[in-house]
Amino acid sequence: MCETLSEAAKKAAEKSFEEVVESAVRVLRQGGLVALPTETVYGLAADAKNPAAVAKVFAAKGRPGNHPLIVHLGSAAELEEWAQNIPEVAWKLAEAFWPGPLTLLLCRKPQVPDAIVGGQPTIALRVPSHPLALAVLQAFQSGLVAPSANTFGRLSPTLAQHVQQDLQNKVDLVVDGGPCSIGIESTIVDLSQNTPGIARPGGLSAEALAKVLGFFPQPCQRATATPGSLRAHYAPKTQLILEKPEALEACAAQLCAQGKRVAVLHPHKMALPENAQWVCLPKDLSQFAHAFYSTLHAVDKQPFDVLLMSLPEADGLGSALCDRLVRAANAFQ
Repeated sequence: MCETLSEAAKKAAEKSFEEVVESAVRVLRQGGLVALPTETVYGLAADAKNPAAVAKVFAAKGRPGNHPLIVHLGSAAELEEWAQNIPEVAWKLAEAFWPGPLTLLLCRKPQVPDAIVGGQPTIALRVPSHPLALAVLQAFQSGLVAPSANTFGRLSPTLAQHVQQDLQNKVDLVVDGGPCSIGIESTIVDLSQNTPGIARPGGLSAEALAKVLGFFPQPCQRATATPGSLRAHYAPKTQLILEKPEALEACAAQLCAQGKRVAVLHPHKMALPENAQWVCLPKDLSQFAHAFYSTLHAVDKQPFDVLLMSLPEADGLGSALCDRLVRAANAFQ
């Protein structure tokens, strides 16, 4: 059973880095679930080669069985254990961006369990850069599935508290590694086709990828699912509405006139009616991404009826933020 937040925090403070890693590895080898911090979001980790442990991940999250998982590795040297027909560009991208917020979609090896990949011919792989996650992976010496440690379709966790409050007693161990440094999921690059493309924008920008690829990668449409590809995803519990920046004040006034309690999340303060509250979001995109889920988690706990936002510029990390906001808003349509 999962410890209470106060108990877990007290015990974590008393443990050394090595003891925390040892505890996590012990639980994983016993087939348990461990919430691990990564640089993107907290992941719900389990032994990728243990079908019963993988099944626990799907059950804890309420995740559809045909929705594939990302397998996290301790180093790029483990790629060939999981993937085949690996193109040269995969090694170039791994050298440039691993450990880091890049997931590579490659052709799977036949022995990879169907449950991990949703029965698809491809597998998603990455090497995270958070010191705790990386240390656990290297000590475990095998791959870990680690989707975001939250109820499927809801806000991703970027603090250990988010995991505790959402999954509660469904996790055997929550490792508190502080706030996630990037705060938004990894970029998924599809290398299973002739031309690399972005299957999911994320913490690594297309501009950064272009410097290695030699061309600007385009979004790619896949006939099968990839992690985070559903039309409605990443949603808060409170209704989220997207509006153009110049229409936010008028929309807030209209909603308040209907008796709604409104939170307006935007970098610039606005003239709002009494029933509306401005919540500041950073203008800088990297700071915006870092604060994104934490801010939505915090506002979602307050007695608002509507969260009102506008899309940032779709450059760099802005592309990933736009993707998450559109999918979150779609959950209410």
